[in-house]
Amino acid sequence: MRDTNTSAGGPGIRLPKAGNRRMAVMRIRPFVISLVGLALVSGGLYGWRAARAGVAKPAERPPFLVSVVQAEPRSVAGSLRAVGSLQAVREVMLAPDTAGRVTAIHFTAGQTVKEGAALVQLFDAPEQADRAAASAKADFALLQLRRSQGLAPSGAESREVLEQRKAEAAQAVAAVRQLDARIEQKRVQAPFAGQIGIRRVNVGQYLNAGEPVATLTQLDPLYVNFTLPQQDLPRLAPGATVRVSVDAVPGRVFEARVSSIEPRVDSQTRNATVQAVLPNPDHVLQSGMYATAALVLPATESAVVLPLTAIQTSASGDSVVLVRDANAQGVGKAVAVPVTTGRRLGEEVLVTQGIQAGDLVVTAGQNRLPPGAIVRIKGADATAGPAPAAAPAPGAATRKSS
Repeated sequence: MRDTNTSAGGPGIRLPKAGNRRMAVMRIRPFVISLVGLALVSGGLYGWRAARAGVAKPAERPPFLVSVVQAEPRSVAGSLRAVGSLQAVREVMLAPDTAGRVTAIHFTAGQTVKEGAALVQLFDAPEQADRAAASAKADFALLQLRRSQGLAPSGAESREVLEQRKAEAAQAVAAVRQLDARIEQKRVQAPFAGQIGIRRVNVGQYLNAGEPVATLTQLDPLYVNFTLPQQDLPRLAPGATVRVSVDAVPGRVFEARVSSIEPRVDSQTRNATVQAVLPNPDHVLQSGMYATAALVLPATESAVVLPLTAIQTSASGDSVVLVRDANAQGVGKAVAVPVTTGRRLGEEVLVTQGIQAGDLVVTAGQNRLPPGAIVRIKGADATAGPAPAAAPAPGAATRKSS
């Protein structure tokens, strides 16, 4: 009779016994191991072939094209150019010290006057009358003093009377001097020699104290005021020669001497003001004229001069981009270096620190360069042939199917 046990596999299903299952697993295991080994061998073979043939790399970005100039030392003429203006050594607005009516004018516009010359007279008749009376009193007081000085030694007059006479005489003389000062205030005089400007008063006009009469300007000598960058100040000293040219007097060059240098530098422009004295005996120059100043200085030897386009300016200072390790095809690496600049020479600038002779300095194309970029010099020798290819990896071969 057949076994109809349905507890494990369901009705009518014969399940193998435990011993039979173990034997089936043992027969399948070598087959699975063979499949895994074959997969590993296939993967290793593929990797080995890929390593031999080389895997295609993504295309590299071509070098950035730049223009360069080679830094070469040269002698730079010792001259600093600056723009400035002429200023009078002394210039004042003439005005009376006290109020009064104008009774006389002793000058004409444009006239050259000497120091102390009377220019305007105000009405001073009352002061003159008071002075005459005070002068008479002073004369009498002095006479009385001399009389007492003659009698006192003999005892004919006491010492007290003599002292009183001295006080009265001194008081009378002081009254005269006080009136002289008041009369002096009624007169406008030239405090120094110079040229009178346009007249602003007329005879009979009433002037208040401080009301302008005319300008007085000293035209010989004049000051030349201009500014220089802070890096040029160590080369400058009082007494240096300055050649001055003025558009109003074409064809002439005037010579001045540096008299003083402002002891502080402007915090915004980093410039300092320089002042020179300019002789002007013929009065051909006027205060306020625009002037160009050229300072004569010793020449700078072995100076490095670069185009202005090579300089990059930022908050941290000036810098340039150099091309380092350039090959025969002009391909190299861009490196930014800080520099210290000096004075401008037209479209060029003097570089005092940061650049050495022979450095290749980028003058165009540096604004778009990322740090450490590979660059190619524009105009480099194209006949030198392409750059040599990189050496293949050890054991490498041409890409072939094996």
